[in-house]
Amino acid sequence: MTTAPRPLTLSDGRPAQAGWTLDPGLRHLNHGSFGAVPGVAQDRQSALRAEMERAPVVWFPTLPARLAAARAEIADWLRTDPKDLALVPNASAGASTVYAALADRPGGDIVVTDHGYGAVTMGADRLARRWGGRVRTARVPLAADADQAYDAVLAEVDDRVALIVLDQITSATARLMPVERVAAEAARRGITLLVDGAHAPGLLAAPLAGLDCDAWVGNLHKWGCAPRGSAVLVARGPLRDDLHPLIDSWGATAPFPDRFDHQGTLDATGALAAPTALRFVEDTWGWDTARRAMDELAEYGARVVADAFARTGTPSEPVDVGMPVPGMRLVRLPGGLGASRISADALRDRAPAELGVEAAFTSFEGLGYLRLSAHVYNTPEDYEHFAETCVPVVARWAGEMSG
Repeated sequence: MTTAPRPLTLSDGRPAQAGWTLDPGLRHLNHGSFGAVPGVAQDRQSALRAEMERAPVVWFPTLPARLAAARAEIADWLRTDPKDLALVPNASAGASTVYAALADRPGGDIVVTDHGYGAVTMGADRLARRWGGRVRTARVPLAADADQAYDAVLAEVDDRVALIVLDQITSATARLMPVERVAAEAARRGITLLVDGAHAPGLLAAPLAGLDCDAWVGNLHKWGCAPRGSAVLVARGPLRDDLHPLIDSWGATAPFPDRFDHQGTLDATGALAAPTALRFVEDTWGWDTARRAMDELAEYGARVVADAFARTGTPSEPVDVGMPVPGMRLVRLPGGLGASRISADALRDRAPAELGVEAAFTSFEGLGYLRLSAHVYNTPEDYEHFAETCVPVVARWAGEMSG
């Protein structure tokens, strides 16, 4: 029998959920997509917005200095150098910034994997067309270990390859990739490497440690629990001087990363409130404790949900990926459910209305998965409820498809 982990509480003994403003009418089992923002960070953002609206002519000239201070705190949390870190709206915007900065490579090819995030891969495809090259997709089996994943990526690399785009943690399949080893080989061959670390901040203690890549992007609004529109672009080496924000503003002539603090009249209060969210988790539980709790809870959730599917006569199982990531687990969906991205997204949209949950449904190689992701506000009862109440309905959906 699977033993339920003990849920976390706030410092004053109240349930951890009391620190958040999530809809109590839904079960929130998909922190990994957009995150959830603690109440204190929402309050901080609201206060900053009110200040901005009271005197915008005062606000915007002072904004770069405020953003520089936030950047320094975020860089310290990520254990990286502040001079290497710029603020961007999201990881995809960071990737687009890198694509725009790369020098023309006529006939140059780009290597991605079949686990890559769709929007980032679409940007790579557009860049390859601009170069007159092509995108090569490395096929990495879900169960591939670090050696097998590394070999699969490098099998697509030859003298025509000018760029490798590699997820640090894959979105649809919730697994790690051997980014450090690929980075070392890319550097040896003189190939630019962009690491998509969208899920890494908060889920990994030091996602940039030992990683020598040209550019790395990560979202603070996922596991870091910052307001949406909060992400970072970290760049080292020669590429850094060629990186410019997608919006030219009065800071265009400033050095990297200062020029990213000038973005016209964009609402930057999310980034300014990000340190409040990061401190909330650290001060309440400590990030190491929070990560352990997330991982234990995700593992428990995957087991009880898979067992519930088995009881319906539509066997499923937790998926053992080759390089597991903390805090997220996959459960195979029965029948043909979620076999494509479009059908998986349809399940995601259907779940709140019919199941009363926010959940992630993903697809990979023609198979559908329930991707469970846990954060500190989740409890074992969230997953037990899904197992007892929602799994029979999902099994019925699978039966309707096969019938």
